[in-house]
Amino acid sequence: MKKFNNLIILGPLAYAIHHFEEHIIFNFREWRLRYFLDNNNISTEAVLSILMSILLLAIFFHLISRNRATSHIVLFLLIATQVVNAVFHIFFSLYYYDFSPGTITAILLYIPLNILIIRSAFREGLLKNRFQLIFIFILGLSTFTIFEVIGPKIGPIVILMCIIYYLWMTKLSFSKE
Repeated sequence: MKKFNNLIILGPLAYAIHHFEEHIIFNFREWRLRYFLDNNNISTEAVLSILMSILLLAIFFHLISRNRATSHIVLFLLIATQVVNAVFHIFFSLYYYDFSPGTITAILLYIPLNILIIRSAFREGLLKNRFQLIFIFILGLSTFTIFEVIGPKIGPIVILMCIIYYLWMTKLSFSKE
């Protein structure tokens, strides 16, 4: 269970449990509206369905192609939707001194799971160095931040950029042969 391909399957499950904490046990949307703009008129269930579908498609595509490009895309999606999300919940719970629904699963699921996934990516050579991880993290942070500012309009752009990245990385790997 320490392999990258096995661990990434747990990402969507962690996301579903996180969503359960945010919207079934607590009311994240109510908390969010106290401190942030209401720029997302899509229901939380729709956001869950969209993001989980994108993540599952990326995982499925990676499990078929098993290459560095698709592993980077999966890592990018996990970092954008889980790692940065965990930082968001923890930071703003402390900043506003007000518990952000989602913080519990962010700490107990997102952070440990994604540490295991990132370690396995390094161990298996899917990530070559820390620069690649930092670059993917910056892209994930930027994507999450833009999503928080303008809402889900960024989704199609993210998908297009993932496709371009895949094609670019695949071309690079073929040109080296």
